[in-house]
Amino acid sequence: MFVAVVPPEPVIEHLDAFLEVRRLAASFRWATSDSFHVTLAFLAAVDAWRIDELEERLARAAARRTAFAAAIAGGGAFPNAGRARVLWAGLDTDTVELRRLATGARAAAAKSGIEVDGSRFRGHVTLARLGVPAEVSNWVRLLDSYRGPTWTVSSIRLIESHLGEGPRGRPRYETVADFPLQPAMP
Repeated sequence: MFVAVVPPEPVIEHLDAFLEVRRLAASFRWATSDSFHVTLAFLAAVDAWRIDELEERLARAAARRTAFAAAIAGGGAFPNAGRARVLWAGLDTDTVELRRLATGARAAAAKSGIEVDGSRFRGHVTLARLGVPAEVSNWVRLLDSYRGPTWTVSSIRLIESHLGEGPRGRPRYETVADFPLQPAMP
């Protein structure tokens, strides 16, 4: 399972259209548009009996945050462009608010007795995975030219990953619950 911000369909379609004509230029394992999200907390193993408490805590954590604007813009590679294993799109947003949202989601899981992946949070949308490390500076420069439409981050989702059940053996994602943030003040 994981907790994520999922962009609305028009934002996903815009990014997918930008990538569509470019995907043939590289034999990466490209993410499908239905998997585009920003992971706030990765929960490797969640016992079924912990889900109710997790949902309650995530609802409280989300209710403490206020909706904010975001746009998918720019990009990069993990661990770096010279030896990339992952190609990603970045976010143009209030990074403090996004980080607080991630911290709240991680704390909700930890307080529910669920182990959270401890890697440092960096808001991004995974676009492709590379089988072997590769130099992708040209791809990062291309992504730097991209800016999608602005949308309002107004909720977080708890998502279950069904490994191997998606297209070409990829994971299939199922939203378990959606937790609204407080509306932004006009």
